[in-house]
Amino acid sequence: MISQTWKSLLTRRMIAPIVALATVVGLGTRELVKPTAARAAVMSAAPAAGPLDDNSVSALLSLDHAMETLAARVTPAIVNVTVTAKTKVDLSDEGMPQLPEGMEGFGQFFGRPMQPQNRIEHGLGSGVIISPDGYIVTNNHVVNGATDIRVTLSDRRILSAKLVGADPLTDLAVIKVNGSNFASVPWGDSTKLKPGQTVLAFGNPFGFRFTVTRGIVSALNRPNPDSSDPRKPGQFIQTDAAINQGNSGGPLVDSRGEVVGINTFLISPSGSFSGMGFAIPTQIVKPTVDTLIQYGKVRHAYIGVGITDVTPENSKFFNMAKAEGALITEVEPDAPGAKAGLKVGDVITKVDGHEVTDAGQLQVEVGQKQPGTKLEVTVMREGKSITVPVTVEELSKAKAGDEESASAPEGKARWGIGLSDMTPDVRQQLQTPSDVHGAVVTRVQPGSPADNAGLSTGDVIQQVNHQRVQSAADVKQALSKIRSGEDALVLVWSRGGSTFRVLHSGNQG
Repeated sequence: MISQTWKSLLTRRMIAPIVALATVVGLGTRELVKPTAARAAVMSAAPAAGPLDDNSVSALLSLDHAMETLAARVTPAIVNVTVTAKTKVDLSDEGMPQLPEGMEGFGQFFGRPMQPQNRIEHGLGSGVIISPDGYIVTNNHVVNGATDIRVTLSDRRILSAKLVGADPLTDLAVIKVNGSNFASVPWGDSTKLKPGQTVLAFGNPFGFRFTVTRGIVSALNRPNPDSSDPRKPGQFIQTDAAINQGNSGGPLVDSRGEVVGINTFLISPSGSFSGMGFAIPTQIVKPTVDTLIQYGKVRHAYIGVGITDVTPENSKFFNMAKAEGALITEVEPDAPGAKAGLKVGDVITKVDGHEVTDAGQLQVEVGQKQPGTKLEVTVMREGKSITVPVTVEELSKAKAGDEESASAPEGKARWGIGLSDMTPDVRQQLQTPSDVHGAVVTRVQPGSPADNAGLSTGDVIQQVNHQRVQSAADVKQALSKIRSGEDALVLVWSRGGSTFRVLHSGNQG
């Protein structure tokens, strides 16, 4: 039984709707008594415009139909990957809670214990089934540290998955679910992609399952953006197909429904899609996945050299007719490259007879070789092409910081720097390796050509025009010999790695 108080409240709440209804009825009554001519005028108003004729938009309709067919073909092979991981976090005043790298989940923290504690985290990512027996490709950062992995299929089935293998260097992982006759998608050839080509990205952004976005290939062979680990191969596919958190591990698919890449990261000032998503190309994905399925891990080969691109700006200093090849900027002592006689300033132009166009290509080529493989490396040295046999070795964790790095050119540089000698105290302060010698940059004049180059305090100039320097006096003398209007090439150690920079002729300092 409803109490008297509730009856009163309900009565008051009903007043407004009733009044509104009465007003509508009143207006309807007035409409009924309008003159017949007025009603006839309303009834004779022209009908709304109809849709465009199919023949007029046949091209668009055909495109829509093709995209629908493509999405319907690929979506059943897409999975939502849910991960449970245990992580130790520091919740003291000195530390703030951090999610595991790449984990795309949400969390709330209601206390601040003073000691690190284990905490269960839940992450979300995507994956793609590549075989009818349930092998799934995703990103390493999606499943890293997982204690439990579950996948949701497009038909809403939830299955437990096991980790087959993972490779942190390429950020790829393979998981598997039990069963058969799973929908799957074939591999495509990423080396045949062209900028402007249509691609679709599939995944589960922000937990919105089985999303598809369409775009184009914006660019190819983008370098590794992770400055903390220059060993990681680049050659990324850049696309404007929307990729957001949760898309990690999902496929980038071409118009034929073939996987040409695995979506892995985006670049955005806001953390959300801003037109720049990146995928690992299948030229890296497929051999890595095949190895993970067969062995559970990947043994990466390495030469032990630092590399960068040959550019139009520096090519003339290495007698290169074209700005192609991988320029050696460092040679690790006792590494395969050093044992083979490779030198700083060599330009690698071929590996086993295959042309090397840039540093990223060399990085991929070498990284996919089996350790112990003997390579015929063609280099341009002092204007002469020579072939150097190099036996690659396995990249172990002990060598993890010294793998080939394809660093981007760091801009133009000119004279206008203050220099000092390298002393033991300075070496310790800068944490400069013992085999790095030269002059330390102590000042860069604001607004000067050197400032535009990105040269900064703490950089070490090791060579000027291929000649080693041991002191500030050596650098100044070498630069002073550069005739007016001519450029200089310097080898600079900066932030843990070496790179060649071209100094354009200007006011000497």
